[in-house]
Amino acid sequence: MNVLVYLVPLALLLGLGGLFAFLWSLKSGQYDDLDGAAVRVLSDDDLPDNARPSSTAPERHRS
Repeated sequence: MNVLVYLVPLALLLGLGGLFAFLWSLKSGQYDDLDGAAVRVLSDDDLPDNARPSSTAPERHRS
C-alpha cells in the first residue's frame, strides 16, 4: 500500500503532462490541416522527371 504514495502522484503528473502537451499541440496548429497530409502522400512531385510514368507526367511549356 505504501507504493500508492508514489504511484498516484506520478500518474497525476503524467496525466497533466499529456494534457499540457495536447493543449500545446492545439495552440501551435498541429491539427489545422488534417486532410493535407493524407493527400500529400499521393502526390509524386518529389520524383525526378525520368522516374515518372509518361502518362501522368505534367506537360511543361518552355519559353
